[in-house]
Amino acid sequence: MSSGHKTMTVFLTLIGGLLIVIAGLCAEWPWWVWPTAFGGLLVMASLVLAGARRRRPLIPPQHTLEPDLPIPPVERWEKVVRNVALPSSSADYDFLVTALVRWVPVDVPHGAPEVSSAGLAVDAVLTRAREITVAQPPQRSSLVQHQLSGELATMRPDPTGRVLAMAENVQVTLSDADRERLDKLATVRKNEAVWEHERKWEQSKRAYLGEDVLTSTGSAVVWWLAKNNDRVDKAVADIGLLAQLTAVANDEPVPDRLHPYVAPPTEGESDQSAEAGSVSLADRLVDFMAHAGLDEDDPERLLFLRRVAEAARAARVPDADALERLADETDRPYREPSPPEEGDGPDGDGPGTPDSSL
Repeated sequence: MSSGHKTMTVFLTLIGGLLIVIAGLCAEWPWWVWPTAFGGLLVMASLVLAGARRRRPLIPPQHTLEPDLPIPPVERWEKVVRNVALPSSSADYDFLVTALVRWVPVDVPHGAPEVSSAGLAVDAVLTRAREITVAQPPQRSSLVQHQLSGELATMRPDPTGRVLAMAENVQVTLSDADRERLDKLATVRKNEAVWEHERKWEQSKRAYLGEDVLTSTGSAVVWWLAKNNDRVDKAVADIGLLAQLTAVANDEPVPDRLHPYVAPPTEGESDQSAEAGSVSLADRLVDFMAHAGLDEDDPERLLFLRRVAEAARAARVPDADALERLADETDRPYREPSPPEEGDGPDGDGPGTPDSSL
């Protein structure tokens, strides 16, 4: 106990004694009360001194004269890994992963060999990340980034049990060259799918014209009436032309019963050369399509021309070349003016221009 506490206790004891004397004189205590009062005062002073000895100070004396000690810095276990190539589900296309790896060493028994905590933590994180990337296509890099952020956000022990590792700030990208190749492949696949649908649509139209419309002159006339039901007189006038088209499409001559409907050649036409005759048939075909309602912007016009030209070539009709030229001229406005994609055309692997013989 310090000297200040002792002095204060003695002072309070003297004050208490004076108060007892004044109270005894004023009250005229009997003689036996005086010893009792002073005895009680002494007991109280002794108890106060004993309690002061047992009380410990809040700050130990050995530290009261020393300055504040600095707080030791917190030890951090972390390492940044950048652009680590992890495989995707497509061969030769890797994800580039960047992340901040954090770990905490685990207590091991005495005598265990020393290890590189950073190496164990990075290997454990990359192994967990690889299990996700190997099952995802390279086009889904943004989705893979979110999946890795969730999977690697939990501290887990490495296979050796020496560290607990996790990762933060995960970023997943592709190299510029791989991204460009994937964009080109996606464009080619989309163009090929469109071309395949167009080819099937064209085949369906050809089958419709060849197996339904031009199977006979009667079927051709019915088809013409279905498209021009208010021009019956024109249908009758064009029976001869329909008969000729049906005969060419089926590689057979015009039936004898339909010869009266076929207009005989005029005097000028009979003197024309074979080339002029072929052009005349092409002109007739153009007139027929105009009368049939197959306008120049009608997609069925090109299909109809292709079908007739192929049938004429198969039948070795002298004017088949003129019909093919007419079909090519009709097809020219529908072709895209942009250059073909890489790999397209007859020398590439892509679909190229659909062959008119399909």
